[in-house]
Amino acid sequence: MPGPMGGPGKGPGRGAPIEKAKDFKGTTKKLIKDYLSQYKIPLIIVMIFAIGSTIFSIVGPKILGNATTEIFNGLVNKISGNGGIDFNKVGTILLTLLGLYIISAIFSFIQGLVMTRVAQKLTYTMRNNLIKKINTLPMNYFDKKTNGEVLSIITNDIDTLGMNLNQSITQIITAICTLVGIAIMMISISWQMTLISLIVMPIGAFLVKIIVGKSQKYFKMQQDYLGHVNGQVEEIFSGLTIVKAFNGEDKAREEFSKANSQLYKSAWKSQFLSGLMHPIMNFVSNIGYVGVAMAGGYLAIKGTITVGNIQSFIQYNKQFTQPINQIAQVSSMLQAMVAATERIFEFLEQDEEVETNKPGVTTKGLRGNIKFEHVKFGYNPEQIVIKDFNANVHEGQKIAIVGPTGAGKSTMVKLLMRFYDVTDGAILLDGHNIKDFTRGDLRQMFGMVLQDTWLFGGTVKENIKYGKEDATDDEVIQASKAARVHHFIKTLPNGYNSILSEETTGVSAGQKQLLTIARVILADPKILILDEATSSIDTRTEIEIQKAMDNLMQGRTSFIIAHRLSTIKNADLILVMDHGDIVEQGTHEELLAKGGFYEKLYNSQFEECVDE
Repeated sequence: MPGPMGGPGKGPGRGAPIEKAKDFKGTTKKLIKDYLSQYKIPLIIVMIFAIGSTIFSIVGPKILGNATTEIFNGLVNKISGNGGIDFNKVGTILLTLLGLYIISAIFSFIQGLVMTRVAQKLTYTMRNNLIKKINTLPMNYFDKKTNGEVLSIITNDIDTLGMNLNQSITQIITAICTLVGIAIMMISISWQMTLISLIVMPIGAFLVKIIVGKSQKYFKMQQDYLGHVNGQVEEIFSGLTIVKAFNGEDKAREEFSKANSQLYKSAWKSQFLSGLMHPIMNFVSNIGYVGVAMAGGYLAIKGTITVGNIQSFIQYNKQFTQPINQIAQVSSMLQAMVAATERIFEFLEQDEEVETNKPGVTTKGLRGNIKFEHVKFGYNPEQIVIKDFNANVHEGQKIAIVGPTGAGKSTMVKLLMRFYDVTDGAILLDGHNIKDFTRGDLRQMFGMVLQDTWLFGGTVKENIKYGKEDATDDEVIQASKAARVHHFIKTLPNGYNSILSEETTGVSAGQKQLLTIARVILADPKILILDEATSSIDTRTEIEIQKAMDNLMQGRTSFIIAHRLSTIKNADLILVMDHGDIVEQGTHEELLAKGGFYEKLYNSQFEECVDE
């Protein structure tokens, strides 16, 4: 079962609660029409070979019964002095049986090979579709979904679909063929014994239904408490330093013990009740077995059935419940598979970012003049964050955006790069509405350094070249020197070829930030956006970076978001935001002279320092 109990992609365990699809029929129809229909011929091959494998396997007990009858009759004849066992005939029967089982195994192997290929091709296609979809989804989709939910679709749901699809189709075919085939073979041997076998089945089904009904609520409780336990463990490990710093070990242990105790009680009851199903079914099956044996003995005495046929019938009787259990298991697998497929389809059917660019409008030759005209925006239509933003930014200017937390500073940057579109008003780039450009062309104009660094699994050189893949080694080194990170890179074991990732240890947050700054320097964009870019860097390094940034921003339009107002004293224009509006604008000296909101904001930093 997908999740903590069974790992990604595993089929549901016996008695475990199955997540049901909201629209089982519609999702199944869409899966068949849009995906499985592409594999008609392979699926027909699977059906033919699955049926063939089942038929050859079903005939086996009947032929084996003939061998038993031949041996029994030979022994009777030997005792009566009328001959003995014809071993040649018995050998021929057994060789025929061996041949049938070998053919059945070959058929089963072929259908399994073909079905596995179909399932893997389908999941391969779906994964590609999901990755393509991710790059076309608007940012507001990811505001509503956690990273874990999106990753679960790409990993757990795809694996659940692939594995269950691979197993369920072949199991449905073989189970139905086996059930029908065994029923025919049993009736051909003795309709009376078949009737006895069928009578006990409703009894077993009734008992299982009662047990399942009682166990389901405990399984539901088990999953709930399991979620509580997992959540507590995750919280404790992620905040282990804080727990130890505040001596919270005993409290954390006590809370975990309570949740673990509740999990134990519910798990014990659910597992015990589900564990009763197998022995109960065995008991009911054995009752039927006794009835069949008694009826078979009676019919053999009357001479209406041979000993070999009794043996064959008992084998069929033992096998008769297997396809029924298999169908029940497959139904659970199908529920899990369709539920996973439904989530995949929901993801693939999300509204994509709409490109509104006009033909012939490109970013070539643009210089970086930006104008905000009565910009209004809200992440939700009911909650407007930016109410009426107006600003005129000229090419090459260094613009600082300041204000208290929640004023809308970072939101303006997101609007500028079209991570979101404005609700009302317009943002103009050299006289063109930014909606007239494709998002890809527009974002090539920008270089961005965020407070949160991002490094992918690769070398230092590859990380720096992320924004300019065709950069030369010399250009990479020059960009690193400008970002004051060249010396650090040379101290790494393999220099620029050292492997880094977001989880790399031994690299400080400030050093990671320097690498991302080098990446932007190398990209050489027209417009720069620095969102708290030096927040993770010590004061001495910040001074060096500031000098490099001043050189980099020369002749480029730059937007700087900063809480430390001392870092933006030399900005050409400072926009002071509060509650989504520009309340003041001007240079550092002009704003201090006004004695307004900016002056209070600026002086508050030093008051905090004095208080400390």
